[in-house]
Amino acid sequence: MDMPYGYMATTAFLAWCTFFAVVAPRRPRPLATVSFWSGMVLNEAPFLGMFAIVASTALAAAQGDLDSPTSKVTAAVALATFLGLLVSAWRGLWTDQAVLRSLDQGLGTGWRDHVQKPPRRRPWARILLLPGSMRQRDVERIPNIRYGDAGRRNLLDIYRRRDTPQNGPVLIYFHGGGYTGGAKSREARPLLYRLAGQGWVCISANYRLRPQTAFPGHQIDAKKVITWVREHGHEYGADPSRLFVAGSSAGSNLAALCALTPNDPTFQPGFEQADTSVTAAICLYGYYGRFFGDEPDATPSPYQPYAYLNPGAPPFFIAHGTKDALATVEGARHFVDRLRAVSDSTVVYAELSGGQHAFDLFHSPRFEAVVDGVEAFATWVLTAPQNTPDSTR
Repeated sequence: MDMPYGYMATTAFLAWCTFFAVVAPRRPRPLATVSFWSGMVLNEAPFLGMFAIVASTALAAAQGDLDSPTSKVTAAVALATFLGLLVSAWRGLWTDQAVLRSLDQGLGTGWRDHVQKPPRRRPWARILLLPGSMRQRDVERIPNIRYGDAGRRNLLDIYRRRDTPQNGPVLIYFHGGGYTGGAKSREARPLLYRLAGQGWVCISANYRLRPQTAFPGHQIDAKKVITWVREHGHEYGADPSRLFVAGSSAGSNLAALCALTPNDPTFQPGFEQADTSVTAAICLYGYYGRFFGDEPDATPSPYQPYAYLNPGAPPFFIAHGTKDALATVEGARHFVDRLRAVSDSTVVYAELSGGQHAFDLFHSPRFEAVVDGVEAFATWVLTAPQNTPDSTR
């Protein structure tokens, strides 16, 4: 019997990706980068890997390719890979408990009195079979609306319910990419579609990247988006007085800076009089500043949120994965501690066991749980009395 090269190649590839999804080494930096790119998909969509393992093994068995010693070793590796994917899936399924604990800690145990919504069923068909499928029949996307004069880097997309909501809350989202790449139609789309389906007006915006601009150019663009919403949001059914900012990775840094620097003329050249205050911020796997071990930089750089912490900061919802290889969970913890020590507002921090960078690309149990948490947090911010409970500090 010929050696089943196809089965061996499939198993080796899935084993490689599963190792980096489950173990996810974070040091040294080159290995962390390999860890992220190799394990990113299977960490959030492990069921696809399970189906592939089962299908390839069944095909090899049907063809009689499992008789040789090499094939038996390959089958053993396939079994180990399947078990590793089970670990990844289990971690994702338990994220809802971590998010609920974070809400209890951040909002106080009475938060459920203000968030009276029936439990939402998971979209299991999408999670299991089509995790990258995003569109919803009741939500329309209005693409490529210009908010500035920087070409395609100053375009935004609007997500809203097809029946045109009236006075819907606003979510502005900024993509990741380390200020050198990324686009408005990639991350966090399950969040954008979910809130839009609930009557929100959601906006995902591009912004200028390096080398076209450097700090504070990115931040100025983010402020321009807020200004655009204040001027034009009502045309799309939005209520700009209820405006949340959100972002992933570098976009999380932008969102945090927007929340901490309302009406700061440094970031509003030519539109200094515009109101750029926000209601709350949602930060997903963000980079908040350089962090080495337990000691951050002594003097924060002006592009770090640390430089703008203040008691008047709005409420924050922050989520970060423990296996993040690009923006460390230690950095997120330190930022949360510093923010809680200074801010008079609520800070909710959800730490996601096994979560990697870019956990918001797919419909997955992990990100669906995070979206549940964001929705509960936003509802609480919009409906609960604004006196901060002692448990949030």
